[in-house]
Amino acid sequence: MSAYVIVEVEVTDPETFEEYRKLVPPTIEAFGGRYVVRGGAIAGLEGDWQPKRMVVIEFDDMERAKAWHGSELYAPARALREASTNTRMIVVEGV
Repeated sequence: MSAYVIVEVEVTDPETFEEYRKLVPPTIEAFGGRYVVRGGAIAGLEGDWQPKRMVVIEFDDMERAKAWHGSELYAPARALREASTNTRMIVVEGV
């Protein structure tokens, strides 16, 4: 069953975040993932949730998503993200 990593990102250091953006795509591809949403316009529909930036990444299953997130391959990029953003991230199974 597909799994989706859903990320809410507030960039606090644009230069460092730009380096992250360059490094992360090959790590996602290495685990069979693909971007479904990467930035783009956001419009609120209900409630007061107002994220600055959203990312959705699809993986074949929950295990692949978790393997990517915890991988040595992703670790350098992850460190850059953690240094340059405020992030909320979950993984959820699809239907």
